[in-house]
Amino acid sequence: MLARFAERIAARLPAAAIVTDRDAIAPWETDWRRRYHGHAELLLAPATVDEVQAIVATARAEGVALVPQGGNTSMVGGATPPADGSAAILSLRRLNAIRSIDAEAGLAVAEAGVILATLHAAAAAHGRRFPLSLGAKGSATIGGLVSTNAGGTQVLRFGTMRGLVAGIEAVLPDGSRHDGLAALKKDNRGYDLTQLLIGAEGTLGIVTAATLRLVPAVAGRTVAWAGVASPDAAMTLLRRFQRTTPALESFELLPAESLDAVLAYLPDARAPLASAHPWHVLIEVTDDDAPDGAAAVVERVLGAAIADGLAGDATIAASETQAEAFWRIRESISDAERATGPAAQHDIAVPVEAMPRFMIEAAAACEARFPGTRASGFGHLGDGNVHFHVRAAPGTDPADWYARQVPVVSAFVHDLVVAAGGTISAEHGIGQMKRDELERLAPPARLAALRAIRAAFDPGELMNPGKLVTLAPPGNPQ
Repeated sequence: MLARFAERIAARLPAAAIVTDRDAIAPWETDWRRRYHGHAELLLAPATVDEVQAIVATARAEGVALVPQGGNTSMVGGATPPADGSAAILSLRRLNAIRSIDAEAGLAVAEAGVILATLHAAAAAHGRRFPLSLGAKGSATIGGLVSTNAGGTQVLRFGTMRGLVAGIEAVLPDGSRHDGLAALKKDNRGYDLTQLLIGAEGTLGIVTAATLRLVPAVAGRTVAWAGVASPDAAMTLLRRFQRTTPALESFELLPAESLDAVLAYLPDARAPLASAHPWHVLIEVTDDDAPDGAAAVVERVLGAAIADGLAGDATIAASETQAEAFWRIRESISDAERATGPAAQHDIAVPVEAMPRFMIEAAAACEARFPGTRASGFGHLGDGNVHFHVRAAPGTDPADWYARQVPVVSAFVHDLVVAAGGTISAEHGIGQMKRDELERLAPPARLAALRAIRAAFDPGELMNPGKLVTLAPPGNPQ
């Protein structure tokens, strides 16, 4: 089928859109974490929406599966092709035009292959900004961010990708085009296809462009770093900031071991504070809504926190260079921890007020249940999102860890999350890493609804097969 599909599609696409060279395809067969390895004999790189439609329609006619891919930064194996070589990779990277920016309306129309950092720069040139950022901003693409409902470090103020998308253009599994880019304030025509496609991980269609909400560029920002004794103290500090200013954009919490890992990983990194602290918070406040200016607000709140013992020490970035250095520490945690050895990583969320207790109690429970391991969490305190990692005991064989031990560790962690009223996926999606756990833990009604939606759009499971949810075999009551 794949050979026949390749022959048919070659007659419909320019040569630049068809890649069969093994060396060119190989980098896109492995996920970012190098946990999942697939195989593809064919990579298709369309440059227009018409070419995407031709690919999808032909693939459906031939029964060939497609794996959509942007920057290949998935943390859950969501863009990795199956290992049997049965699917073609559909790369959206050449679909990389910013079609328009309307500064007055606060809207940008960006194609799926636009890199997030490129959109940031383009919006800034118009006096606007797109208020979503993450460590992979230099490679993550708009299509991937939409398809995974990405979060990032500014969710506290602006929400996830779902709240920043005003419209979507997509090619549906039958090859038809959904033209939903119009930024309508009201549209009451039944099911919202835009919202269905956000977070669908490419299983309901191929996002080709999105209308995105922009906000005014900030006049300035103040970035600070504080040391605290516990997540509970950090939560109290967060509430003080929230009562003081609506311009609090980020409030990141990380333990000392995460900071130490980054300092060991980045040769030029320096600890923001001279003294050691069990926990650290990274704070950003912008000038746009701070009545006295962001710097004054941050100085006042942190000064009071130190005076009454809530914070042990704090510093305010004296320049943009120092502010970026603080953020580089936060954004390098995943890379640094990956370099320290094998670990079971979990992107989970619990109710915001439960997050401090969960971070302490879950770590203790994991270390007791799996002797020799080290467990800790870092993340976005204000939205309950914890990146919770359980690191293997020293000397553990990585292959054995990932094959035999990680499934047991992750099941244990996910049971703790569900018991706390949380979710096993906060911002990274389900992909293939968490598909079986979703099957195990999701309420039956939710699973049935997910399967019914996928079956209606993609009955042959040709769109990103093996990801998010699979259709139940005939006769399976689920």
